[in-house]
Amino acid sequence: MINIIRIKNATFYGYHGVSSEEQNVGGKYEADIDIYTDFSEAADRDDLSKTVDYYQVYSFLNQFTVKQKYFLIEALALEIADEILKKFDSILKVAVRVRKNNPPLGGVVDCVEAEVIKDRNELKS
Repeated sequence: MINIIRIKNATFYGYHGVSSEEQNVGGKYEADIDIYTDFSEAADRDDLSKTVDYYQVYSFLNQFTVKQKYFLIEALALEIADEILKKFDSILKVAVRVRKNNPPLGGVVDCVEAEVIKDRNELKS
């Protein structure tokens, strides 16, 4: 059985972007994480220890997004996906979406978004 746990619209302030202004001033970012796992035993037993603790995933995401600067949200999304799969053994697949709000495109745009969907067997050793 495959089930999905979703963390939606986690918001953080980061210093990601190509321009020096984005790297120095920073901006608001959002992320969604779709965690593919089998939580049937946890649901049957009502036991957190038998599933992915999404509090731990959120805490990891929150710390990871502010510790390093990335030029591209594509690179940030890929690193988040890789690190989540490495850190949480019971996750079979993960989808990570990172949004940059109010990107400097010279026009009115709510956000730009990069998405990475990665299966555990795609991890490089």
